[in-house]
Amino acid sequence: MIVPAYDEARGITATLDALAAQHDRAFTVLVVDNGSRDGTAAVVRAHDRGLDLRVIEEPVKGTGAAADTGMRHAIDAGATLLARTDADCLPAPGWTAALRAGFADGLQMVGGRLVPRTDEVRLRFWERRGLPAVVAVAAAFGRLRPSNRGPGLQGPYVMCAGCNLAITADLYLRSGGFPRTAIEDVHEDRALVNAVRRVGGRIGRRRDAVVAGSVRRVRAYGLVGTLGWYADHRHRPDVVDVR
Repeated sequence: MIVPAYDEARGITATLDALAAQHDRAFTVLVVDNGSRDGTAAVVRAHDRGLDLRVIEEPVKGTGAAADTGMRHAIDAGATLLARTDADCLPAPGWTAALRAGFADGLQMVGGRLVPRTDEVRLRFWERRGLPAVVAVAAAFGRLRPSNRGPGLQGPYVMCAGCNLAITADLYLRSGGFPRTAIEDVHEDRALVNAVRRVGGRIGRRRDAVVAGSVRRVRAYGLVGTLGWYADHRHRPDVVDVR
């Protein structure tokens, strides 16, 4: 289980608690501290809910760089199945079991369902009702996006949000893995999906693999700005790393 983290000292305990509450606990959590300045690593090391929990450092800033470092570290340690969530997310208790079921069904890369967190702030009506619709629109648009179509890409595009995906170690290596980039440069989850499609990996979604994602970016960017950000970075705020 890979969890990239940058300045998440205030919130990562909730993510770790959610992982500790999984029905399927047969995993190691590897938090990749991506140059945090707020003591994130110390908070992680102090967590005492019984997780097999480790921290490594990746000084090169970027969700892609941090996630790739974590994935390759896990593979070097012998992991054959890899999953990722983010340090501001809450996987539902059945999340890891659902991902494992996807692998058992023959998938090599599994994406899940993203819903808004309800514990951070009081959600406005449009956030509670609209955010799942935004995710659905983004998934549909992804299938039509010109960069997600073309020669060499096998099978349909399947949206696999970076905070809710899993992949076999073999396929991760064959596809080249996450690009070692910052999120403001490349959406590394989209790049990974297309890299997997180029080598013919079997991708699918599990609706029962549920992760609740933070609404802080939507609060900071606004709905239109968020859509522009995830579409093609046409909305590029001065502060990308919202905390």
